[in-house]
Parts: sequence; structure tokens; C-alpha cells
Amino acid sequence: MSGVVRIDARGMRCPWPAVRLARALRDGTPKIEVLADDPQAPAEIAAVAESAGATIEIILDEFYRTFVVTCR
Repeated sequence: MSGVVRIDARGMRCPWPAVRLARALRDGTPKIEVLADDPQAPAEIAAVAESAGATIEIILDEFYRTFVVTCR
């Protein structure tokens, strides 16, 4: 699979945003954007990205966070 995959996890409570990220990483997606608004999401998404050897960038706007996860 190539390109960027966007996961809209707004309104989902953890662990679901992290579970969806892990699934996309297992599928070999090189770049994933996760939109999430759960307060636990930053820690859980960062843990999943770190365990996969991926980098993570957090983009904040006034309503929610976008986590950009890129495989190395």
C-alpha cells in the first residue's frame, strides 16, 4: 500500500485510535494521519508508533489533534 492513509478516530475512546493505527502500520502504510480527540490518544498513539519504529508529529488545531506517523 502506498500514499497517506487518514484515520478519523474523533469521538472514539482509547484504545481504538491506537488499534486502528497499529492495523495500518501492520498493513505497511508508510504515512498515516490519525485525527483523534481522546485525552489518552497522545500517549497511546506515541507508544504504538515507537514500538513500530515510526516517527510521530503532532499537529494541533483548535478542535482536535492530528498525529502524523511516518515509518522509517
